[in-house]
Amino acid sequence: MAASLLAKGMNIAETAELAGASLTSIKRWKRALKMGGVAALATKRHPGPKPKLSPGQKQQLVEILVQGPEAAGYANGLWTCARVAEVIEERFGVSYHPDHVGRILHRLGFSPQKPQRRAQEADVAAIRHWRQVSWPRIKKGGGESKPASFSSTNADFNCSR
Repeated sequence: MAASLLAKGMNIAETAELAGASLTSIKRWKRALKMGGVAALATKRHPGPKPKLSPGQKQQLVEILVQGPEAAGYANGLWTCARVAEVIEERFGVSYHPDHVGRILHRLGFSPQKPQRRAQEADVAAIRHWRQVSWPRIKKGGGESKPASFSSTNADFNCSR
């Protein structure tokens, strides 16, 4: 908006008021317009700090993660951000906060997963049978007659007191 107002010959003070910007910003924008045209006013994303892990190291990390926590020396098969941070520090000498490790993992294509809470000794076939056969029979009541209501709000309720 400010670029079009300045191009029409409006002075800096009027442009600042109409654009809702400071005089300093309008002066800077006018200078940028003069040097590089409207393209010079396009917003530029700050690149941020340089990554601590190289692309090759990130690929090695993916390979380590795919092999599993047991291969990395952990007792169970559960990766946590804290564990991954430890592995990164041990293998690559780079320290990351566990919260940031979650963002790195997301960029590498990993997503959070919750392990299923299930006993290793569980009989999967017996559980399936119970869910498909026994539970529906129990839930329906097995064809027995419905028990009488003892609610005073039910029309069938009869009190002889």
